[in-house]
Amino acid sequence: MASNEAKAVVDTDALFTQLAEPFHSSEIKWRVTHTTHDGSRGAVIAFADPRAYTDRLNQLFTPSGWTRNYDVTTVSSVTRIKRDKVIQTGKVLVTCALTIARLGTHTGSGEQWADEQNAMTAAEAQSFKRASSCFGLGRYLYNLPETWVPLDNRGRPIKLPTLPAWALPKTNQTVGNSNPACGPRPPAVHHGPIDQRTTTKIEGFRRILGNALYGEILWRAGHTHRANDIPNAQFQANVAEAMERAVRGVHKANSLAQQLGEASFIAVMDKLQIESMTTIPRLESLKTLVTELEEEAARSVA
Repeated sequence: MASNEAKAVVDTDALFTQLAEPFHSSEIKWRVTHTTHDGSRGAVIAFADPRAYTDRLNQLFTPSGWTRNYDVTTVSSVTRIKRDKVIQTGKVLVTCALTIARLGTHTGSGEQWADEQNAMTAAEAQSFKRASSCFGLGRYLYNLPETWVPLDNRGRPIKLPTLPAWALPKTNQTVGNSNPACGPRPPAVHHGPIDQRTTTKIEGFRRILGNALYGEILWRAGHTHRANDIPNAQFQANVAEAMERAVRGVHKANSLAQQLGEASFIAVMDKLQIESMTTIPRLESLKTLVTELEEEAARSVA
């Protein structure tokens, strides 16, 4: 019992660490918050689109492993100054409750002036990202400083800031971090030549394994979220080998399912709360499935 509890703690810590991993730099955008009097320079802050958050959650937990609920209220008859004019408007207030399987629920709030374009969408996005940050997802963005950059005549940044090393996805993990939700800060590994044929081979495993297993293996063996971002040929080989092992497990489960018959197979799947062979949530779930099917096959022979 104690061993199982310790393993559960380790698994939970690993999930928090993966949640807190910085987004790929291509997901980061910059917003001008205020400018100098002449408009030649502006202060920018970094942010990520809500889709980056949902992609991370889907990858780690599958779409069925998390949910969000919104509570919307409005405040009317509010006066504000907009473009040096006093106007009557309102506010949209949104609370998002984000629930992740095994990790619990956190809430976040968002607000937007009702006269702004896409006010509801903006308030929802803000509340969702704030709820996500309670789990460590995207929290590192709050640590990025406001940076001044030159602007063009339309108020757009001419040159964007360079992200610091700790705000980029890492390929190694550090140990001894007292709070996994704060995110790892390890050094980057060596980037070298990769084999595009191996990349294509790795991407082909997604169809057999499903998104959850495919994503878990990519992260564990390649320390990345996309096959194209695997840093070197050695990591590629590690990922391909791990994918092949998982595929053998899937094939074995399918073979045992044919041996047992549909009724017995569905009973085992229902027991483990697995919907289908392409929605197995974790490698550990695949191992448990194969073990359960083997035991059921042994009982049917006896």
